[in-house]
Amino acid sequence: MHAVLLVVAAWFFGLLIFAASIPGKVRDPETKTDAIVVLTGGGERLSEAFDLLSRGLAPRLYISGIASNVDLNQVASKVAEAGGTMPDEATMKCCVTVDRAQNTVGNAVESAQWITGQKIASIRLVTANYHMNRSLLEFRRALPGLQVVPNPVFPPEIRDAYWFVKPRILALLINEYHKYLVAVARAQVWTAQMATHSAMSSVRSSIGNLMTSVQSLLAGLKRS
Repeated sequence: MHAVLLVVAAWFFGLLIFAASIPGKVRDPETKTDAIVVLTGGGERLSEAFDLLSRGLAPRLYISGIASNVDLNQVASKVAEAGGTMPDEATMKCCVTVDRAQNTVGNAVESAQWITGQKIASIRLVTANYHMNRSLLEFRRALPGLQVVPNPVFPPEIRDAYWFVKPRILALLINEYHKYLVAVARAQVWTAQMATHSAMSSVRSSIGNLMTSVQSLLAGLKRS
């Protein structure tokens, strides 16, 4: 019983910490980056991404996770219908790229391939504020050296000051909290694997150097 209560208490306080860590504002709204990456999942995200592109905060926009039956023109039309700022047609053709990733891990993997191919060093990442921490975790795991400027958007329901007594919002945050815990566990496993691989490479290198030294010593003895 004590163990169960301890687990429940840890889960509950973890949820409070997770909720408190959700960004409440865009901390760096002006820094320019090599590209904007937006993760689909809400109209506010796309509108924000197109607005950032139009304002010149990056020369390129990468939209990750659009549905397989939706093309870029349909995406642009929906944003325009919602009153969002749209770049001109030439910019849409040259500077906007999409992928069909189906989840956050896929977003990071697909985006990382494009970022590496384009030799991009920095991005402005656009997603919902409650989704930002997990997205940052996945992107930093996919591309550890990438400079990422978080640019959260704020869905209307998350702005509700009494979200903690709204079952639908609470369920959304608890679900995201669980996904975040899984992402943290995955990142820890990946870190451990990388450390093990590095240690094994070091051991193999040391053994190789030792064998080379022994062979040189034996060769010297034969000559003498």
